[in-house]
Amino acid sequence: MTFISAKPKLRNAESHPANDNRLSALADISILEFIDDDDDVPDIARRAERLGNAVVIVMALCLIVAPAIYLTLAYAL
Repeated sequence: MTFISAKPKLRNAESHPANDNRLSALADISILEFIDDDDDVPDIARRAERLGNAVVIVMALCLIVAPAIYLTLAYAL
């Protein structure tokens, strides 16, 4: 049975070209390493949800107010 992994196998230093696009260097970087503490995750999610709700409300208000301003200016002239 063949083992399939999401990470490529690390190669010896002598077997890869001398550039920054090495698969072994890219495979070791994970965004999860930048999260310091698990206690911060619910707080970050809560703030992201509040920001998303605020963006949706502002977009809805702009979709209502912008046509009203346009129609008011169109009939005023």
